Amino acid sequence: MSNSYRDDLFDSYLKDADEPFAGWDFSFISDTGRLQNGALPWSYASIVLPYFWKSVSVLDMGTGGGEFLAKLQPFPANLCATEGYAPNVPVAKRKLEPLGVRVEQEFDQEDQPFPDSAFDLILNRHKNFSAKEVRRMLKDGGTFITQQVGGRDCREINEALGEPSNPRTAHSELEPMCEALEQEGFTVTLKREAFPVQRFYDIGALVYYLKAIPWQVPGFTVEKYRDELFAIHERILQEGFFEVTQQRYLLVAVI
Repeated sequence: MSNSYRDDLFDSYLKDADEPFAGWDFSFISDTGRLQNGALPWSYASIVLPYFWKSVSVLDMGTGGGEFLAKLQPFPANLCATEGYAPNVPVAKRKLEPLGVRVEQEFDQEDQPFPDSAFDLILNRHKNFSAKEVRRMLKDGGTFITQQVGGRDCREINEALGEPSNPRTAHSELEPMCEALEQEGFTVTLKREAFPVQRFYDIGALVYYLKAIPWQVPGFTVEKYRDELFAIHERILQEGFFEVTQQRYLLVAVI
C-alpha cells in the first residue's frame, strides 16, 4: 500500500467524519459496522421495563435526544426527562414533547427542576447525578436505576493521543457510587460491572465519535492531533481495527 494511498484515504475518512451528529444517535457509524461494541452481560432496557410498566410517575435523567425513552411506550401517566448537554435539548423536545413528555434542561445536578417526592421511578443512563437530589425527588418506596460510564472508559484512546484519561466525578467507580446512595438512605439491590471491548474500523469513525463526546478528550480537534490520528489510521490499516476497553456499571437502588 503506497504512502500516497494511505494519505488520501486518511483525508477522505476525515472529511467523512464531518457528518452532523445530533442527539445521542451513533447510527452513522454503528449501523454501518464502522463502530462495534462488545455485548454487556445485562440489558439496561430489560431491567428497566418491569419497573417502568408499574410506575405512575417517572423521570429519565440525561435523556440525550430522547432516542431510548421514546422506545419505551406506552408511557406512564406522568413522564419527565432532563438533558444537560445543550445541543441535545431541542432534539429531545422535538422527539418527546409530542408524545406528552415534559422535557427540562438541566443546569445544575444539585438543583433539579422538580418538587420533592415527585417520582416512583428515576432512570439515569450515563449521566452524572447528585444522590441527595435523586433521594429528594423519589417517593418513599421508589426505585433508582442507573447505568454509568466508568472513569477508565476507552482510556486507550487518550493514551494513543498522548493525553491522560479523562477525570470524572465520584460516580466513576462502582463502590463510591454505592456508598453515595447508601448515605442517602438507599438500599442497593443490584450492582453489576463489565469491561466490554469497542472497535473502530476506520479513523473517520473514531474522529466522528470524539467529536460527538468532547469530554473524552477535552479540546479535541483534528488539527491538534493529526499526527497521532494518522498513527492510529496506519495501525487500523495494518491490524484491521483500533480496539479500546469500555467500562460500564449498573445499579438498582430502592428507598
